[in-house]
Amino acid sequence: MEDNTVLLPGIQYPIIQAPMAGVSTPALAATVSNAGALGSLGVAAVNTAGARQMIEQTLALTNKPFNVNVFCHRRTPQNPQKEQAWLAHLKPLFEEFGATPPAQLNEIYDTFIDNRPMLDMLLALKPAFVSFHFGLPSAGYIQALKAAGITLLASATTLAEARQIEAAGIDFIVAQGYEAGGHRGVFNPEQGDACMGTLALVRLLVKNCRVPVIAAGGIMDGSGIKAVLKLGACAAQMGTAFVLCPESSANAAYRANLKSERALHTAVTSVISGRAARGIVNRMMTEIEMAGAPVTPGYPMTYDAGKALIAAANAKGDFEFAAQWAGQAAYLAREMPAAQLVAMLVSELQ
Repeated sequence: MEDNTVLLPGIQYPIIQAPMAGVSTPALAATVSNAGALGSLGVAAVNTAGARQMIEQTLALTNKPFNVNVFCHRRTPQNPQKEQAWLAHLKPLFEEFGATPPAQLNEIYDTFIDNRPMLDMLLALKPAFVSFHFGLPSAGYIQALKAAGITLLASATTLAEARQIEAAGIDFIVAQGYEAGGHRGVFNPEQGDACMGTLALVRLLVKNCRVPVIAAGGIMDGSGIKAVLKLGACAAQMGTAFVLCPESSANAAYRANLKSERALHTAVTSVISGRAARGIVNRMMTEIEMAGAPVTPGYPMTYDAGKALIAAANAKGDFEFAAQWAGQAAYLAREMPAAQLVAMLVSELQ
C-alpha cells in the first residue's frame, strides 16, 4: 500500500511502543499513549487474570487508545524424551550455581488461538487495539474482536505471512525485520526463517499488500522513523528504544548491558525459549548453543527450563544467563522518561 496517510485510529504520531512481554508495563503503555503515540502491553507471559489486571491498570492511567499483544503460536506437543535430554544438557550449568534442574518441563505460557477466557476478557474490556504474534487466531476470534470495535494488528516476517494476515481481515500488518529484538513472529518455524531485513520487508509488503504496513526492527530514532515512512510504512514500532525508560520493568543488569558496548552484540537464538528471539549475547546463548546440544523441547517448554536456570544464576548474582532481548541497533538506546522520548522522536521526525 503506497499511500501511507492512513493513521492509526486515535493516535497522533506514527509511533508504536512495541509490546515486549515481561518488559512493558501499564505505566509505560499509558505514558506513551498519553504522549500521543501508541503504547502497548505484552500479555503473552501472564494468564487471563494477570492480563485483565494489566489492562485495568492501564485504563486507570490513560483514556487514550493502547494495544494489547497476544501470542498465537501453534502448540508444540510435549516430548518427555526431548525434555529430559535438554535438562541433562543444562545440568552442569545448574550445578555451577548449586541448583538442580526441574524434574520435568511445563507449558508455562498459553497460546491465544484456543484461549476462550482471554478472548472473553478482551471483549469485555475492549482495548482499542489487539495485536497478534506468531500467527493468527481463528476467523471466529477475529470477527468477534472486530465486532467489538477493536482495531487489529498482526506481525509478518514474509510476504506469504502478510497475505494470510490480509486475507484474515486484519487492519494493519506489522512488518517485523530480522533486526528486531525479542521473538521472531514467524508463523511456522519448521519452514525456517526468511531472515528478511526491515527495509526490504517493508517495501515488499507496501508494494504487494492493500493493508497498511507498520515497520518494526532496528528503528531507534526520528531518522529511522522517517526512513520507513518514506518507504511507505504508516508507522514505526519500536521496542528496544523504550527499554531504558524508567517506566519499563527491565532490571539493573539489563539496563547496564544496554548502556554498554555489549549492546553492539546481539544474536538470534532459540535455546532460551524454544523459539527464535534476538537478544544481547551472553553465556545463556553461547554455552547452551555449544556443539552437540540436543534439539530444544520447543516453545514454551524450553523457556520453563531457561527461566529456572536464569533464576538459579540470578540468585548467585550472575546475570549472564538472563534473556535480555534487544534489536540490532540497541547501542542507540537512550535513557529518559517515556514521555520525553516520544517528544524527542517527534521533534527528530519533524
